[in-house]
Amino acid sequence: MTVAAPVELVGIEAIRAAARTIAKVAVRTPLLPLDELAAQLGVPVFVKAENLQRVGAFKLRGAYNVVSQLVAAGAKGVITYSSGNHGQAVAFAARQFGVRAVIVMPETATAVKRAGVERMGGEIVLAGRTSADRYERAMAIAREQGLAVVPPYDHPGIIAGQGTVGLEIVEDCPDVATVVVPVGGGGLSSGVAAAVKALRPAAQVVAVEPEGAPKLATSLREKRRLTLEKTGSIADGLITLSVGSLNWEHLSRLVDRAATVPDEALREAVRYLLDRRKLVVEPSGVATVAWLRAQVAGAVSGPVVAVLSGGNIEWEGLAALLGRP
Repeated sequence: MTVAAPVELVGIEAIRAAARTIAKVAVRTPLLPLDELAAQLGVPVFVKAENLQRVGAFKLRGAYNVVSQLVAAGAKGVITYSSGNHGQAVAFAARQFGVRAVIVMPETATAVKRAGVERMGGEIVLAGRTSADRYERAMAIAREQGLAVVPPYDHPGIIAGQGTVGLEIVEDCPDVATVVVPVGGGGLSSGVAAAVKALRPAAQVVAVEPEGAPKLATSLREKRRLTLEKTGSIADGLITLSVGSLNWEHLSRLVDRAATVPDEALREAVRYLLDRRKLVVEPSGVATVAWLRAQVAGAVSGPVVAVLSGGNIEWEGLAALLGRP
């Protein structure tokens, strides 16, 4: 019987190359201390504030990295399938290179998300309600119009670009002992884990997802990549039915633990960060802090860095989470 060779993971040199590619475009987001949480846990705690990134989320890093590669290879236009942040990031990146960007979004996309893509210069195509609907339509348009596809997470260039978050964490906090990162499709968590484990092998990497979308926790427990039948959470950026294939190869080998948090903890974390740090972070972006707030002193080795993945939330949604009319 022939045994398949292990899939090659994205290495630190690819991540460093991505860092050079995005250096003039991406914001090097700060590590901000959370003193109250540090007192609770008994170790220094910082947040990596990707909600302050251009387009409001980490997605810019991977999207710009891949679009730059595609343009260098001769692409005159790009296409992606996204309900929000990734679409905005691809549209932004394409505009920097002066090429066309088509963003396939669900028919249920909010006016705020559609406006964000349009503001970045993207052409919107609406397709169904599911991720499968968006994917199939995007692939058809790519074939018909000769557009290059920019996947949202299951791609080495995306993983390398998102991995620059982990690279910056270790550079800015060389003795980091625990890195906590949210996981949806797995682009960010794969990249951060790859960078952190390459540079700080002893550091623990904890991936956090909603209780209503435990695709990684379930897969790690079963020791194989699983697809859930359904998911649901207010953290709409983390409710994929499964992590990507290449992402699973990274996460299954590099992540030390997958944890879940309930929606109420996400709501409280949104309020907590706004109150304590004056940071506007969307529910998907606060999963890491929500998990840390449930831990006790001695449970987590420090220093700790928690990634806040994004801050794209409309006023109405923020008001609802804050309990305001």
